[in-house]
Amino acid sequence: MNTSITHVNIATRKSQLALWQAEYVKAQLLVHYPDLIVNLVPMSTKGDRILDTPLAKVGGKGLFIKELEVAMQDGLADIAVHSMKDVPVEFPEGFGLHVICPRENPFDAFVSNQYASVDELPIASVVGTSSLRRQALIRSRRPDLVIKDLRGNVNTRLAKLDAGEYDAIILACAGLIRLDMADRIRAEISPEISLPAVGQGAVGIECRNDNPELIALLQCLACPETSIRVLAERSMNATLQGGCQVPIGSYATLTTTSADKRELTLKGLVASVDGKQLLEAQASVILPVTSNQDIAANLTTHIQLANALGEQIADALLAQGAGEILAAVTIAE
Repeated sequence: MNTSITHVNIATRKSQLALWQAEYVKAQLLVHYPDLIVNLVPMSTKGDRILDTPLAKVGGKGLFIKELEVAMQDGLADIAVHSMKDVPVEFPEGFGLHVICPRENPFDAFVSNQYASVDELPIASVVGTSSLRRQALIRSRRPDLVIKDLRGNVNTRLAKLDAGEYDAIILACAGLIRLDMADRIRAEISPEISLPAVGQGAVGIECRNDNPELIALLQCLACPETSIRVLAERSMNATLQGGCQVPIGSYATLTTTSADKRELTLKGLVASVDGKQLLEAQASVILPVTSNQDIAANLTTHIQLANALGEQIADALLAQGAGEILAAVTIAE
């Protein structure tokens, strides 16, 4: 691709995991554009600074990206790199999600120095997590456990576990793998027990909508299969009018059903924070493609199918009473 772009500045949070993601995007850009000058612009966000209050009470995970958008608006950065599970369903005017990179392991990780799984924890064990979704699903399976909020970066959370403040903590497998800490994963929690957060494990790139040359340059980083899956999950969340910090789970898979067809399956979940109500829905749609190349060639059509599937799952959950559960969470916040 011929481009007049010579520099790309990446806005990123300062956490170790956020920097890993930004460095990943930088490295991938340089593979495709060796002469490109790529700089990181590390920033602290409100979500990083407020560590003594649950995210749900201070505005949700959108607090992790607002300062990055201001940097792009002011011309200090060209793009921002995000964990997709932190990205709100709506963007400020003039901004958009233009690339979703290949997905790492999307599941939750059970981390403990003494116990091998959630089911092995003794009664009244203390489990740490800042996610309302994880709290709800753990309470549903083990109402005898004590759930305590846990904020901070990955190293901070692990340090609190190692100091004995918790018997176990729940993190994302993707983050531990990316930080070369996969050995801390005692067990990968199956989606049947803990359905992942919307977009968990995927990295997204946000930039202004009025720069088509930059948007075109970034497309070399996009993963068509991951894009379809994550957009289906985000469509469900958008229809539910859920945020990033609500007890909503969603996970899409793309499997080959025949020589010329692939099936996109989406499972969605809405839970009450106390874990006493779990609403689930699942449906599939056939994509007439055989490979990622076919998906990329007909991406607009397949995104429409993914969005429709997400809306279908959301409607099924709303019909079961999801709206009332989510309204109760909003009131409690």
